[in-house]
Amino acid sequence: MKYSLLTATLMAMALSACTEAASGQTATVAPAVASSAAPAVAASAPLVVGLPDFTGLVEKEGKAVVNISTTQVIHNNRPQIQGFGGDEGGDDPFELFRRFGFPVPRGQAPNQQPREQKAHSLGSGFIVGADGYVLTNAHVIANAEEIIVKLNDKREFKAKVIGSDARSDVAVLKINAKDLPTADIGSSAKLKVGEWVVAIGSPFGLENTVTAGIVSAKGRNLPDDNYVPFIQTDAAVNPGNSGGPLFNVRGEVVGINSQIYSQSGGYMGLSFSIPIDNAMAIVEQLRATGKVARGRIGVVIQGMNDDLAHDFGLDERRGALVSSVEADSPAGKAGIKAGDVILKFNGQPVEESADLPRIVGETKPGSKVPVEVWRDHASKTFDVAVAELEAAATGRSAEREYHKGEDKESSIAHLGLSVRPADAQLLDKLKIKYGLQITSANGAADEAGLQAGDVIIGVGVEDVKSVSQLSDTLAKVKPGHTAALRIRRGENTLFVSIKAPEAVGKADE
Repeated sequence: MKYSLLTATLMAMALSACTEAASGQTATVAPAVASSAAPAVAASAPLVVGLPDFTGLVEKEGKAVVNISTTQVIHNNRPQIQGFGGDEGGDDPFELFRRFGFPVPRGQAPNQQPREQKAHSLGSGFIVGADGYVLTNAHVIANAEEIIVKLNDKREFKAKVIGSDARSDVAVLKINAKDLPTADIGSSAKLKVGEWVVAIGSPFGLENTVTAGIVSAKGRNLPDDNYVPFIQTDAAVNPGNSGGPLFNVRGEVVGINSQIYSQSGGYMGLSFSIPIDNAMAIVEQLRATGKVARGRIGVVIQGMNDDLAHDFGLDERRGALVSSVEADSPAGKAGIKAGDVILKFNGQPVEESADLPRIVGETKPGSKVPVEVWRDHASKTFDVAVAELEAAATGRSAEREYHKGEDKESSIAHLGLSVRPADAQLLDKLKIKYGLQITSANGAADEAGLQAGDVIIGVGVEDVKSVSQLSDTLAKVKPGHTAALRIRRGENTLFVSIKAPEAVGKADE
């Protein structure tokens, strides 16, 4: 027998009343009207109402999205073994065993003639000119011998590369077609974190795939990508999406999908796009000259941390710390030195060290700009004549200063450092005049991250010219305070902040 929910509720209430009456208690019914003592709380208006409908956007803007397939010929010079595996010229099936030391028979004499293999790859792009100009990633068409652009209406065209820039990962193609649908270009500067975005492309070759997400962050600096402040989103992007557009809800392109973070090779919620404002500046140069001219000033920089900011007398962590300056570079000629902290370049603030390469790169070569640096606890400004990046000189080997007989190891015990003058061969290799090679690092030196083999070349802005100078300088560092050591580690120059140990009091006897 079935009961309704209302019937079951009434029966439960009746049973409850009977139980209370049986126990001698009086059942009371609360009035339905709310007490005047409890004021009503006004409901706040929701910040998010409903979900966006992307159908109109996809129908209109999806026509400008294209599929890009490339072909490149790979010349394989690896010797081929004949007589194994059934096919003439096949790879030796025993090679893997042989690498691990198993005694297996050899085939006939290797065929040394190279084989040509064709490699194919897929990507995406979008039309920016009705006369056939297409925008995509540089890595999508890198080393391609043939590029085919497939339109939304299934027509296919061979494409010509107008220009490609690996540093920004932007490329411009041209196909022989007219009256094409074009994507509306928006502004990445107006894009806000939390805003809805849509990616359209060809992940894994699946054409016209639409995914959506939100802007997770702006201005992301990725390793080895110093010229692009990436837009981070959680829109699903996979291999094949590269070069495709990222739209805002108004149907405007705000980015070019370029990279993903993945431990599996597929989407993991972290997608990165090139801001369209940066990309279009590159496009203008590629269409005009086929290449991109970038500025350079000839400095090597590193990021600031709290200890280094304190060492150099800054009230907060900001700017780009100059760890070395190239000989005869624009920065060197202007007077900028290692140990300077660049705070502004051509009026633009440098909040993070990664900001500087992008700002300098966007500066027109040949222009003279003011550069504000922090030196000796004060702000100074230098006028730097910006050179062109591609015209960078190789730099000559520095004249060394090595004094024969200066090869004894010395210890700076309270910091756990043991050093000795770098020999002539190492000085030549590093192209420096003088340095102290660390032979062991313990205690404070180890905690600072110093390693045996590092070469100390300076303290702060001062160059190190002797063991005694280094010892005297570090002896002046008060307990609990830090000093910035300028070191060479391989080909890199960087500052490391080392902290002098706190003074230890005598134990009571």
